[in-house]
Amino acid sequence: MAFDFLIRTERDMVEAVNVFGFVPLFENSIPGFSIEEHVAREAWFGSGQDGVWEWKGPVIRDSGCAYGKFFERKAAFVSAEWFPDLANWRRDGYDFDSRYEEGLASREDKYLYDLLSERVPIISKQLKKLGDYHKGGRKGFDQSIMRLQSQCYVTISDFVYLTDKSGQQYGWGVGEYTTPERRFGEAFTKNVYAREPEESLERIVKHLKTLLPRADEKAIRRFLK
Repeated sequence: MAFDFLIRTERDMVEAVNVFGFVPLFENSIPGFSIEEHVAREAWFGSGQDGVWEWKGPVIRDSGCAYGKFFERKAAFVSAEWFPDLANWRRDGYDFDSRYEEGLASREDKYLYDLLSERVPIISKQLKKLGDYHKGGRKGFDQSIMRLQSQCYVTISDFVYLTDKSGQQYGWGVGEYTTPERRFGEAFTKNVYAREPEESLERIVKHLKTLLPRADEKAIRRFLK
């Protein structure tokens, strides 16, 4: 297997996620390992038609994958098949409450996680309002939500378009946050801690070495940190 494809349509993106399992959206430290580097120009920049930015929500829904800032603070799609292993590795075997009790998560992350997990799915605009994240209010939303995604406690389940008074959509899609436990249910909860975290890591490394035969194993492991 080699990570070699061309994205021209929404269906192409869905198939890439289903076939490869790990599909970063943006160029990253592993050359050639992203949609950005394998997309037709008109699908990346638009040209008056829907493209990658409009397809993200449908791809998440149609493939049933996890989406979020999982690698190098950049967004990626991870299939439902592989996400439990990634979450097990990143969580190091801890659910969030256990992580916090062990002193491995901050109070700010705990505050946001509890706020979010009790109301999922919820769009970022509503989450910020409920959490009092605004100028003069609580700080650190962007940092906390990124950490929670990187640790695989939070994912983006869709992109919602806001509407004006006339019911017309405007702007870019707004991320709708959820937890993997809510999104995937028992398919996730029964499998996420089924292996030792290091075993999950080795499974992912082996898969990515097959997927990326020209990539150095050290580069793959750095990417997965």
